[in-house]
Amino acid sequence: MISAAVPLSCAGGGDFSLIHFFLLSDNMASSEDSATEKLTAPDRVTPKGDTSIFNSMAFRGIAYQVLLAAFVILGGLYLYINVNANLERQGIATGWSFFNENAGFDIGESPIEYDSEDSYGFALWVGVLNTLRVAFVGIILATILGVFMGIARTSRNWLLSKVANVYVEICRNVPVVLHVLFWATVVRFLPHPKQAITPFDGAFLMNRGIVFPIPNEHPAYIWVGVAFVLGVIGAIFLGRWAQRWREMTGQYIPTFLWGCVIVIGLPLAAWLVQGAPLTWNVPALRGFNFQGGMALSPEYAALVVGVTVYTAAFIAEIVRAGIQSVPHGQIEAARALGLRPRFIMHYVTMPQALRVIVPPTASQYLSLTKNSSLGVLIGYPDLVNIGNTTLNQTGQAVEAIAIMMIVYLSISLAISTFMNLYNRLVAIKER
Repeated sequence: MISAAVPLSCAGGGDFSLIHFFLLSDNMASSEDSATEKLTAPDRVTPKGDTSIFNSMAFRGIAYQVLLAAFVILGGLYLYINVNANLERQGIATGWSFFNENAGFDIGESPIEYDSEDSYGFALWVGVLNTLRVAFVGIILATILGVFMGIARTSRNWLLSKVANVYVEICRNVPVVLHVLFWATVVRFLPHPKQAITPFDGAFLMNRGIVFPIPNEHPAYIWVGVAFVLGVIGAIFLGRWAQRWREMTGQYIPTFLWGCVIVIGLPLAAWLVQGAPLTWNVPALRGFNFQGGMALSPEYAALVVGVTVYTAAFIAEIVRAGIQSVPHGQIEAARALGLRPRFIMHYVTMPQALRVIVPPTASQYLSLTKNSSLGVLIGYPDLVNIGNTTLNQTGQAVEAIAIMMIVYLSISLAISTFMNLYNRLVAIKER
């Protein structure tokens, strides 16, 4: 125990001991702790005068949402009453009874059987199917072309990189309307059926569209299709198993060739078991046009090519940005380990780049689907074209426009949901 105090000189000229200094420091610390406890005590945070429910942040948040919902409902009710009053003043009936009335107009292109005696509802359904045909094929082709051009832009090959750069800069900066009109003009300037261009035996390009041979219908093709689906599922499971095996043991198992064998071999085996039926429906020139095979109208071909070329340019930029977002040091490290370029792209670059690529690519898919409505400019019978015809004949403007809005909204939500699920699937999992 210290019995003597060590004197310290202070600014005032007096002396105080080291013990006094420590005691004073302890008193200051205890007073600061007590002040902190007073400030952080839950029963003393809110002053006594602020205990009202109207000062609660949770209450204000709920109240604002209720007021906004009420404002939206009242605004919609006002618009509904106003529209009904204007329609009654003009003598225009409302309702959905026109769905069952005869349409009375033909549709130049339909994936299902349609007659002018069918109802307006069936005609609108044909328009929905035609829109889905363009969107589905366009998304697949735009993805393939966009990914190829995006990878080409990052290639070390100077010529390939510059060609991809020119494509992206030209197609991305030209409005999509001009793309559709340009390709429609190109198709219209193709030769007549008698001078049709033949890219391969049985296929013909002409100003009336594209025709090519298809196999004749046979019950065996149903089983071939089932076998193909099973082959795709089997190839996916094989790839997942090989990936888990590589993560567990570090041993790489090539699955590409085996996957191709499964995807091609199962349908081929099903086709052989069913007797290998194969007869072709080859188009032939009869009169002024070709008969047989499968024909794609010039409007459909121009619309698909136009929206595909335009959207693929944006997807290419997204892919390029995703690849370049991967730190270059990781790629150099993979090269230093002796990995082949395709392994670097598959295992190092793309898993990280997909986090950047997938969300904006989903937006491009939505834009392509909505841009398919431009088919009305070149006479393609999509939903907007048939909806406008229905509107003009029935006068049901509100109902026709509402149907088109609901259909495009449903398609967009479906694409967004699928892409969100895919984004979760390819996301890098933390260990």
